[in-house]
Amino acid sequence: MADRKPARRSLRRHAPAASARRTRRAATSERSRHPRLKKLLLSLLIAILSLAIIAVIGVFVAYERTELPDPNRDFQTNTSFIYYRDGTRLGSFSVQNRQSIPYKSMPKTLRDAVVSAENRTFWSDPGISVKGMTRAAWAIARGGEMQGGSTITQQYIKVLYLSQERTMSRKFKELLLAIKMGKEVSKEDILAGYLNTIYFGRGAYGAQAAAKAFFYTDASKLTLSQSAVLAAVLNSPSNLDPNGDVAARERLLQRYRYVLDGMREAGNITQAQHDEAYRQLPEFPKIPDYNRWAGTDGYLMKMVYDELIAKGFSDQQVKGGGLKVTTTLDLKDQKAAVAAGQKYKRLAGRNAGSQAAKNLHPALASVDVSSGGVVALYGGDDYLSNTRNWARTARPSASTFKTYAVVAGMRHGFSLRSQLEGNAFTPDGDSTEVHNDSDANYGTVSLRQAISKSINTAFVDMVSRTKNGPKAVVQAATDAGLPRGTGWDLNNRIALGTAEVSPLAQAGGYATIAHDGKQVIPHIVDKVVDQSGKVVYRAPRPSKQAIQADISHDVSYALQSVVEEGTGRIVSDFDHHVAGKTGTSGVGGEVTAAWFVAYTKQISTAVMFVAGDSGNDDLDPYAREGTTGFHGGDYPARTWLDYMQTAMDGMPDKPFAEPDWVNLSGKHYGSTRRPQVPVADDSGDGSDQSSSQDDPQSQDQPTSTPTRTSSSRPSSKPTSEPSSTRQAPTPTQVRPTHTSKPTHTSVPTQTSKPIHSSTSGPTSAETTRGGSQPTSRAHNG
Repeated sequence: MADRKPARRSLRRHAPAASARRTRRAATSERSRHPRLKKLLLSLLIAILSLAIIAVIGVFVAYERTELPDPNRDFQTNTSFIYYRDGTRLGSFSVQNRQSIPYKSMPKTLRDAVVSAENRTFWSDPGISVKGMTRAAWAIARGGEMQGGSTITQQYIKVLYLSQERTMSRKFKELLLAIKMGKEVSKEDILAGYLNTIYFGRGAYGAQAAAKAFFYTDASKLTLSQSAVLAAVLNSPSNLDPNGDVAARERLLQRYRYVLDGMREAGNITQAQHDEAYRQLPEFPKIPDYNRWAGTDGYLMKMVYDELIAKGFSDQQVKGGGLKVTTTLDLKDQKAAVAAGQKYKRLAGRNAGSQAAKNLHPALASVDVSSGGVVALYGGDDYLSNTRNWARTARPSASTFKTYAVVAGMRHGFSLRSQLEGNAFTPDGDSTEVHNDSDANYGTVSLRQAISKSINTAFVDMVSRTKNGPKAVVQAATDAGLPRGTGWDLNNRIALGTAEVSPLAQAGGYATIAHDGKQVIPHIVDKVVDQSGKVVYRAPRPSKQAIQADISHDVSYALQSVVEEGTGRIVSDFDHHVAGKTGTSGVGGEVTAAWFVAYTKQISTAVMFVAGDSGNDDLDPYAREGTTGFHGGDYPARTWLDYMQTAMDGMPDKPFAEPDWVNLSGKHYGSTRRPQVPVADDSGDGSDQSSSQDDPQSQDQPTSTPTRTSSSRPSSKPTSEPSSTRQAPTPTQVRPTHTSKPTHTSVPTQTSKPIHSSTSGPTSAETTRGGSQPTSRAHNG
């Protein structure tokens, strides 16, 4: 034991020595790395300094080479002009009324308000905002877009000399010019130049024009609250215009108060002045319009403006960008549309009294089938008196909506000869009976007969027997290009027209069918050219196949029978092939909307009549003497005919495509084989229940009123199977046609082609004032 103790002490004595050796080795290694690290850091520092020096030299050179042009030399504002498609001028947007005024003529309240709104450090900054630049740089570093952060000086330069594009090169040039201007031009001159050139909205460039445009006064007479308003709208003229909706006024009020707060904080106004102005916006007087928007042209101008904004043009571009806007409007057709609308407004108005015409509102919208361009539109007589455009106002579409139900039915196995219920009946699972106008019963009818005579019960039957029928009808309508709106509730009566649609949308929807199912969305702007002559916008052509082409052919075939033997017979002598539908909407015992929508292969036109400030008054007082009420087959159809005689003048008569007989001899849609009406029963002979109320040319009354007895429902199986081949009809099977119109030459082989007689009058089923509906509205015709 004694021998081991010295050994342990020896180990303890040697341990510190080993540790010291390791420490020395680590220190030696660390010293060997330091020179390399120092060398790397030095090189990096030198590179950074070199780049910084180069950048500084580059900025200095760029600054020295930058010349500050005369602020008033290069700045030009240009009126945007609007043209008919033949080059005739329609109008212009906001002639730029700029009257430059000296700095001393600008009220101090306006100068202070603008500084408070746009650049509170204006009087002390060097022309640029370091804080704003930092914020913009941070946004770019995070992957965002180039932002503003601009001072008044920068904004002035951007408007005068630069484009509105958000790029680094443009921003860099802006900064150089702003610094140079800040050194070479006094702050007073910069602010004066800014206030003489900046856009305030309403086509007003500069403070003097803005004072006139908003308050109809000189700039020198602006009050504190008026000055605060003008300073506020600079932030976003189109979104802060007090003539906008309630939301626009609320946005303006918040910005207005922000301006007043800034003026108080800067000591420009007292607390009492702030509090008095803070409560509410000042009054805005009515500004004379100088007739640029007067008359019927104002409705067209507003449509052009709205469409340009919707396509991405800014308010400033539209009203002051020097654009050349070519519309789709035809001058000759436009004059014809206005003449036809005003003619029948006057004639129908007389029926209700000498002053009644002012409360009657005919509307007409006409669309080029191949392009969707609006060729003519009549929505009112004077835009300044009433800005509501009735051609863009949605109202219950009545039986014109049945057309989309036909599309939906054919997509689910129904054909033009499918058996449908023509008598009053109560649908399965329903507690309310559906019946036709005047309690007329028709027995078993075909789909073609149902649309020709506008038989309510048949359409409710078809929708009820279609899987998700109401949804399918809505889908067909939206496929045709109609926007959904009020009254588009999903129920088995939807085909009867509770859905509200505007004449413009309806003209587009029917144009889709006329265009072999390619979706047609109406538009009024064809082409836009900028100041340099560059085409910056061109309207697209319809290309989307939204409705099956063969179904559209069969629908057009069915709608031709409406004109030849049904409720639209008043236009049957027109010298072009026509397909269309009447519609009359009623509430209780009143008629509140009357329609005629029809098309040729070239043009689709929708006509609607409504009355009263809201378009919901009774139309019956305006009915023509000797008729039983106001109907789509009368004044609306007459308006359509007067207009179309001009619109189609010089155009060739193009027949529609032959029917494809889908779900018969053509392609089958859906899995259900529907029972068919024999061809002998699918005819337009005198057995229909015609009455004079839908035939303005006839004074004959119905020979009989059928009893309201329900017929047996169609059987679940077809009586015969269709053939997949076609054959030409015998001479007796060809329907009578007008001499200028060719006959159809092919039909399904298992039935004869229906004989569309042109001698029978339209049916009394054109309104549904006698039909029970799930809501307070009733529709038919």
